[in-house]
Amino acid sequence: MKFLPTELPGVIIVEPAVHRDARGFFLETFSVPKYAAGGITETFVQDNHSRSQQGTLRGLHAQVTRPQAKLLRTVKGEIFDVAVDIRRGSPHFGRWVGVVLSADNFRQFYIPAGFAHGFCVLSEVAEVEYKCSDVYVPSDEITIAWNDPAIGVQWPTATPLLSKRDEAGEPLAAMGDRLPVYRG
Repeated sequence: MKFLPTELPGVIIVEPAVHRDARGFFLETFSVPKYAAGGITETFVQDNHSRSQQGTLRGLHAQVTRPQAKLLRTVKGEIFDVAVDIRRGSPHFGRWVGVVLSADNFRQFYIPAGFAHGFCVLSEVAEVEYKCSDVYVPSDEITIAWNDPAIGVQWPTATPLLSKRDEAGEPLAAMGDRLPVYRG
């Protein structure tokens, strides 16, 4: 198992050890001691599963007073997954990193609390499973504009399928004191 750091401190790409034979494959998708040794020490309290069609873009979302760390993986299809540092005062504020997660590459993406998250579906259909370090609280969630030029995410589509909530996302600069604070 490999834990690969990204350009954003704390954001980690996980490459699990996949054991293949004539029957198929086996892998561990989570192990507290192994992930802790790789820098992921969160206690996860909620698991989610989404299914989306090609071109769907979900995000950029974050919770503010009850921020969620997330550990994501794609179990069917392929997505382009993105983390954006939205912590006020962070030396990496507004910077993003993206990774392709697929059912074929088995990669996982760890996004710490204090980051916004979003993904775009590259395949005909994608199913994503992810762990969260806190429960979903709709009243605590913010939605940042997926196409905010100040962030500049290079999404694989210019015309994504969006929810009404994601269509109404605000620029990061308009979030002000609604954003979490960097704690060093």
